[in-house]
Amino acid sequence: MEFDEWEPYYQEILEYFGIRQEEDEEAARILASLLARDDCQLLSTLCRGKTVTVCGNAPCLSRELDGIEGCIFAADAASEVLWRSGIRPDAVFTDLDGATDNYLAMNREGTVMVIHAHGDNIPLLLSWVPLFSGPVVGTTQARPFPPLHNFGGFSDGDRAAFAADSLGAEGIIFVGFDLDDQQVDPMKRGKLQWARRLLRLIGYEC
Repeated sequence: MEFDEWEPYYQEILEYFGIRQEEDEEAARILASLLARDDCQLLSTLCRGKTVTVCGNAPCLSRELDGIEGCIFAADAASEVLWRSGIRPDAVFTDLDGATDNYLAMNREGTVMVIHAHGDNIPLLLSWVPLFSGPVVGTTQARPFPPLHNFGGFSDGDRAAFAADSLGAEGIIFVGFDLDDQQVDPMKRGKLQWARRLLRLIGYEC
């Protein structure tokens, strides 16, 4: 999805969640300054023409691991569930709020860390980004500029799906998604509602 297509939804999201665009843009500038490389071509090679399984971090994920096939994109802490089960994801989409030393280990073994900048995670960017020695891709939810990308999507899981779609995946399978979860706080519930709406834009109903 090109930014001109994404921007109207982004503006709605800013208003819905009370996010300040200026803070997103500042986080993007900081992330860009921290990245020594852009491994988007590798990310594209991993998924282009293939089935991509996008793993969310709903409690059902551990029961749905048998449904994983093809290239594996994990939404943030879903990667920990996979890692503990002996599965190394091909890419982890993260704003770093669930980051642990296991992320560094996955990255050293070749997992692409797709690191997202937004106004609330600047301290995490400063702390974690310099530690990644393997492949990295930077993303922003505001207007992108090199080396950052904006594939569309808002939360980690739907951003992973938008990236797979933008980079030419043949199809996307969703596991570990529960967009009807009522046991979450109001902020998370709002993100789940937005995820459902956004995923419909690329032809998927979860």
